[in-house]
Amino acid sequence: MGISFMQFTMILVTNLQKSYDSFPALKGISFEVSSGEVLGLLGPNGAGKTTTMRILTGFLGASAGEVLVDNISVDAQPEAVQAMIGYLPEQAPLYPDLSVYEHLDFAAEVHGITGVKKEKAIHTACEQTGLTERLHFAISELSKGYRQRVGLAQALIHDPKILILDEPTTGLDPNQIQEIRELIKQLGEKKTVILSTHIMQEVEAVCDRVIVINAGEIVAEGAPGDLAADTQRATHQYRVSVEGAAVAFADFLKKVKGVERVEKVPGSPRGTATAVVFASSDIRAVLMKKIATKFSLLELSSEKASMEDVFASLTK
Repeated sequence: MGISFMQFTMILVTNLQKSYDSFPALKGISFEVSSGEVLGLLGPNGAGKTTTMRILTGFLGASAGEVLVDNISVDAQPEAVQAMIGYLPEQAPLYPDLSVYEHLDFAAEVHGITGVKKEKAIHTACEQTGLTERLHFAISELSKGYRQRVGLAQALIHDPKILILDEPTTGLDPNQIQEIRELIKQLGEKKTVILSTHIMQEVEAVCDRVIVINAGEIVAEGAPGDLAADTQRATHQYRVSVEGAAVAFADFLKKVKGVERVEKVPGSPRGTATAVVFASSDIRAVLMKKIATKFSLLELSSEKASMEDVFASLTK
């Protein structure tokens, strides 16, 4: 996944704002994306991820602010910017009655690619997305995972510098999700990629850097591991196991001084109870002392914050 060539700023977003009537979907966000970087836009539904992507691609106008793509203004020269971008919206715009070849043939001509160059572009996009053996299948005959691949092939047909993917694995089964993630990682070795998601595992699997958006504002930014480390410093997290009644243990922990939240862990062996404890400070000594008054302690260990914890702490 890393970046193997000289970096420069490919996308520069400054004070980007967008309102729908009186509703502020974006409240002045600013960020930049380097060449060869895989950037994840992470946030809950309605956070402003899709709005941001539509503005970056020139399909939606901003209320205020500026977007430069390779030093070209999206507002002033949208067609020049769109020529550099491959865009896959959440619902890929496919023609089910066409074959994969016919669909990509049409997409290539839309981009002004003809003749020998068109044939090469179609076959290259199919090789990149694993569609070569299904080139003459009707799109209506394909599984959802392969239809998503056709959408990616369409986004790649003109060999863009930048790929913008809006929730590219939504609705896929686990095997299809893994295939698409691997494909995105491969594409990220040669192109700048922005993908939006609210799936934390997706961020950890494919992204070099993450921007967390909530209610139209950027609330965090950094490498996935760095965000998790920051959350770990803000919220201490412990896994605790004891011998004793499972029902009483979680309620007991909630009453310990310094405990902010307790989550039961299902599936503990018979005669034991396990829970995860969250606190704003290191309370291991207090926990051990309190637990010893009523239970036999089997385990007390610190846990690292996951991307799910990052997401919960930043978007509540």
